[in-house]
Amino acid sequence: MGNMRENTETAKKTYPEIDAIIDEILGKSGRQPRNIPLTSTEMPSLPELRRLTDLLRSVFFPGFFGISGLEAQSARRRMASVLDDTFRLLAEQIRRGICFSCLDEDGEESEICEHCEDTAFDMASDFIKRVPVIRDLLDSDVLAAYEGDPAAKSKAETIFCYPSIHTMTNHRVAHELYNLSVPVIPRIISEMAHSRTGIDIHPGAAIGEEFFIDHGTGVVIGETAIIGNRCRLYQGVTLGALSFPKDGDGNPIKGLPRHPVLGDRITVYAGATILGRVTIGSDSIIGGNVWITSDVPPGSRIVPPRSTEQESTDKLSG
Repeated sequence: MGNMRENTETAKKTYPEIDAIIDEILGKSGRQPRNIPLTSTEMPSLPELRRLTDLLRSVFFPGFFGISGLEAQSARRRMASVLDDTFRLLAEQIRRGICFSCLDEDGEESEICEHCEDTAFDMASDFIKRVPVIRDLLDSDVLAAYEGDPAAKSKAETIFCYPSIHTMTNHRVAHELYNLSVPVIPRIISEMAHSRTGIDIHPGAAIGEEFFIDHGTGVVIGETAIIGNRCRLYQGVTLGALSFPKDGDGNPIKGLPRHPVLGDRITVYAGATILGRVTIGSDSIIGGNVWITSDVPPGSRIVPPRSTEQESTDKLSG
């Protein structure tokens, strides 16, 4: 009883302070705070987008997630149901993303929002048509993970356990949505994988077949990066940009190609940093902890420079 009375007294003393804080955040006139859109527009839903990626994972890998233990005909009906749910959920989230992105500075919907629903329906339809293509790309990624890691006992193990496959599932989805000019949603899907695996791939990055990231943590791949077929990266690799060109007002110019281009059959070892719009020729090997800001010819083998201490040790041992 005494504790209840003390808590009540504490609450009475706290409320005036809370009101003052709220006044500072919102302003006494109730104006819109910076970076917080006070609007009736529904925001994209993180739980629903997680559900979306789970549904798609069950379509890409039936028997592993969601759709399993069914006869062939039952599995077909189940997949049809899952794809229908996916389409409806995706269309709604795209609609929310479009409406959110076209809010004006006062948090009001612009005229574009009158067509949000139709546009979202068309984008979701176009995405669903690409699901078989995404499935094929992910099959190639699974093959790359299995063949590229002697510790992998089976392809199933890579699907269930490997951060590369989890990340690439999200990325393949996000990249298709990015190519359809869907706002916001691709980045959210990419960041879901980033937060879980530590692999940060911008949805704009174009990645070819049979791609594998061994271990994975700390890998960064920028928006305009292009990676060819049968490439492999190790942990801590960065495919980033150098400086950002600016317009007359001093603002960074968006969308310019500014990240590396990797050819086919390239391996980049742990800790390597490749910056700027440079091209790494096919069949090259980039050693660990190197720093590259210029083009590399095809078939190259780039290794860190030997230190003076290392050279001295070699001479003594010789």
